[in-house]
Amino acid sequence: MDEQESVQVELRISYRYATAHPWVVQAIGGFLSAYFMEHPGFRVQRYMEELESGTHLWICEVPTGMKFLRLLKRLKEDIPPCDAQQTATDPPARPRYLIDCAE
Repeated sequence: MDEQESVQVELRISYRYATAHPWVVQAIGGFLSAYFMEHPGFRVQRYMEELESGTHLWICEVPTGMKFLRLLKRLKEDIPPCDAQQTATDPPARPRYLIDCAE
């Protein structure tokens, strides 16, 4: 049994970006599934749409040695122009990344 350490990371798509490019939600889900095939330690634990804000959220389990920013860089090559940034969280909270329309 592989007991590799991992952390949870949130990937969010803003309501504005999702409405401007509706196909992106499915594309990101497919991308994350394919990424799992390349990096077996990576997993999507949960997907949800937050009704209050309209954001789409994927909670991912990422091996501690894996650079999530590299995943974001590859993802940005497959979707329309966007801003991807890490949002501020308190240290015990999991890291959050937001994809939004480019300004």
